[in-house]
Amino acid sequence: MSNLLEVTELTKYFDIGTNQRVHAVENVSLDIAEKEIVGLVGESGSGKSTFGKTVLGLHDKSSGTVKYKDKLLPQKYKSKDFRDLATSMQMIFQDPYSSLNPRMTIGEIVGEGLRLHHKEQSSVVKERTAHWLEKVGLQADHMSRYPHEFSGGQRQRIGIARAMILEPEFVVCDEPISALDVSVQAQVINLLGELKESMGLTLLFIAHDLSMVRYVSDRMAVMYLGSLVEIGKADEVYFDPKHPYTEVLVGSNPEPDPELERSRPSTAIQGEIPSPVNVPAGCRFANRCPKVMEICRQVTPKLIPLKDLKGEIDRQVACHLYE
Repeated sequence: MSNLLEVTELTKYFDIGTNQRVHAVENVSLDIAEKEIVGLVGESGSGKSTFGKTVLGLHDKSSGTVKYKDKLLPQKYKSKDFRDLATSMQMIFQDPYSSLNPRMTIGEIVGEGLRLHHKEQSSVVKERTAHWLEKVGLQADHMSRYPHEFSGGQRQRIGIARAMILEPEFVVCDEPISALDVSVQAQVINLLGELKESMGLTLLFIAHDLSMVRYVSDRMAVMYLGSLVEIGKADEVYFDPKHPYTEVLVGSNPEPDPELERSRPSTAIQGEIPSPVNVPAGCRFANRCPKVMEICRQVTPKLIPLKDLKGEIDRQVACHLYE
């Protein structure tokens, strides 16, 4: 299976003042194969959303490269680049309340991409918009309504229809269920799964709920303070974590069974996450790691390939314990 997306040493800084910058994403390399779902997990503020937006060109790259279908994408997008790539790469945003223009009808919001990028006639736009509203579980006569008339789950379906109407190949799902009630989350996840199968989509699924990411993803990448610390098959990363951060992240994930949740020992991460403005030397997790060694405070670990019993590489871990 060939790679649809190849990200190499992608870095994104935000300058916030004289000689100060936020290290949002630093030297991240990640390949995503065609029709694969890669889950990107980590605590809030770890750089997950910034990574997804930088891959799509919504943020300019500070350094590093992104290849899409073996084509090197621009370091800084111009209007033409967005027009050229919009039909292939789309994003489903985290907040269904702020990502929809309250002054536009649902028909205008969903059909906007067809008008801008395909220059379709009004009759075609209306027909395709009605089709996609029904495909995501809404009704065609909703086109004349406004976002405030819909629930959070319905608004997220509208956001999905807006992204999918252009029939992209690659979609970044930026925490698409975090703002939704638990009862609605499963419906949205199942909808994305159905669209993935019917359209042959490739997804980068960003979330902080590890159990949900394990459920939907083929592989899982774990991010801490802007850097990847572990990559592997989703089930293996979840049930057999190698990096100390992944271990405590999995351990702090709530158990659905209340009896198990009450009886298991506390595995909350100790200490505070360092400031992305003043990133410490060495391993970024060193000040919170239960297995910290002296080298961890001095030398930044790189992703190391780990082999399974058959001698095949099935995991990458950025930890001095495996050197």
